[in-house]
Amino acid sequence: MKLSLLDYSLIFGFFAITLIVGIVVSRSSGKNTTEYFLSGRSMPWWLLGFSMVATTFSTDTPNLVTDIVRTNGVSGNWAWWAFLLTGLSTVFIYAKLWRKSNVLTDMEFYELRYGGKPAKFLRGFRSIYLGLFFNIITLAAVNLAAIKIGGVMLGLSPVQTVLIGGVITVIFSAIGGFKGVVYTDFILFFTAIIGAVGAAYYLVNLPEVGGISKLITHENVAGKLSILPDFSDTEALISILIIPLAVQWWSSWYPGSEPGGGGYIAQRMLAAKNENHAIASTFFFNIMHYGVRPWPWILVALASLVVFPDVASIHEAFPGIEESKLGHDLAYSAMLTKLPNGLLGLVLASLGAAYMSTISTQLNWGSSYIVNDFYKQTIRKNASEKELVNVGRISTVLLMVASAIMALLLTNAKQLFDILLMFGAGTGLVYILRWFWWRINAWSEISVMFAAAITSLVLTLSPLGDYLFGYKEIDSTAIAGIFPSWATLPAIVLITTIIWVIVTFATKPEKKEVLYSFYQKTQPGGPGWKKILDQAQAEDINIVDNREKWSIPSGILAMVLGCILVYCCMFATGNWIYGNYALATGLTVAMIVSGLLLAVVWNRMKSDIL
Repeated sequence: MKLSLLDYSLIFGFFAITLIVGIVVSRSSGKNTTEYFLSGRSMPWWLLGFSMVATTFSTDTPNLVTDIVRTNGVSGNWAWWAFLLTGLSTVFIYAKLWRKSNVLTDMEFYELRYGGKPAKFLRGFRSIYLGLFFNIITLAAVNLAAIKIGGVMLGLSPVQTVLIGGVITVIFSAIGGFKGVVYTDFILFFTAIIGAVGAAYYLVNLPEVGGISKLITHENVAGKLSILPDFSDTEALISILIIPLAVQWWSSWYPGSEPGGGGYIAQRMLAAKNENHAIASTFFFNIMHYGVRPWPWILVALASLVVFPDVASIHEAFPGIEESKLGHDLAYSAMLTKLPNGLLGLVLASLGAAYMSTISTQLNWGSSYIVNDFYKQTIRKNASEKELVNVGRISTVLLMVASAIMALLLTNAKQLFDILLMFGAGTGLVYILRWFWWRINAWSEISVMFAAAITSLVLTLSPLGDYLFGYKEIDSTAIAGIFPSWATLPAIVLITTIIWVIVTFATKPEKKEVLYSFYQKTQPGGPGWKKILDQAQAEDINIVDNREKWSIPSGILAMVLGCILVYCCMFATGNWIYGNYALATGLTVAMIVSGLLLAVVWNRMKSDIL
């Protein structure tokens, strides 16, 4: 595969633009930590929405989707499609609460909601746990995908790929801060979406694939097209569809899909102009992320089953790839090598866009934890704003270096998806309830965090896990043992939940002054706060804003209608592509109806907020 002058011009032109944007905004972003990490809380919804979508494009996501489709079919994507419920609960229930909290990072929330030494410990420890440990794992997955793309498409060694992509991304992330990330994300989004759609159209129409009609009837593809799993296969139905929709979405913490909101999604909500902008930005993100964007990747994955039916055929076509990096996820990069000049350069630029967008966001988000919630709180409480910004820039570089080293040791993105999912299993319910139940305390969160990690290790990596579930490594799709594979996640959730509930009632509740202050600032409402409201009223303390209605019932209704809208959009798109026009028409009508009903509920919610 040879790149033409046009290809190089597109690639280097794109990188030049992103660096220029980072340099231009560096002067304002370096003023203070609020500017560096939140751009002064002045961002409009559409810019934040595009930024969220661009961030989750990533380079590892098409590789992950390709791996899933080739092994479990299109329906296997319910492993992450189920997180739409998490995303829309964030949109219609939690976005306005986060914006009202007015914290700089979601870690700062801990000392708003809880009090005393446990809250300080939780904030400091979790900032390192997520900002360093989990963040490095996520960054490593993105770097690993870049390594595979660079190896297959450009013949680069892993070290060369990480150095080229990492250096440019670190420079504009470190100097431009959050504003540089968001502004470049706007450019990156359009580059990435055009590249993904263009690649899918061309590759599906390759002579050896023969177009969409021949693709969907090909013997390697026909059995993998269904959006829903085979209902006659009980094992697949439970593990692929029921567990994600019934348990996973609310119980598991996963970057970008945190129950109750959090991470870089919370960072963007906190940067919004107001509550309505926070809600609108996250809703736009969820529509694009789940309803529209998966199909270009899915089509390339299906086409790859025709061109490269197994891993051996990929290895045969690319003998220079290290055996440790071989896997089904490599098929996406392998297919892209068949693109013509011009489109090839555009797609490589789009992959560079996806890589830079995700890496820059994770670096800025992770360094915000390290600076605001660890360094400032435990090392240098009186540090100047200039010093804090400099520490943020240094931590950005160190995070990149650590993740690059880790990426060199990994083999595929599915490994990391499973690790993150298991380590966050059982924690989600605490993050959901802490807003609406006064009895949740700092010890609830401390216990659930450690319980989830320890239980996951015991059940998935230890001899006990081997005895109970018949496996020694995390593999949610191919576990054979005494119990079926789908039992792993519910078991971790159940054990973790029992532990944190016991700890909650065994420890003292938060002091009433802390609870009064939190309620007065965020106004969560609901029956879970009745005891505290009655207590405050008895003491003649007013903590309720009578001008604002409790919007959670409307929020839940909006969440349900939003899920119908987005899932119908996703299913309709797939069936239009497959040629199932009657079903596609029905789903499109259902999408429009649910959208109109959602608009009515949304207008009512906006008036409640105002």
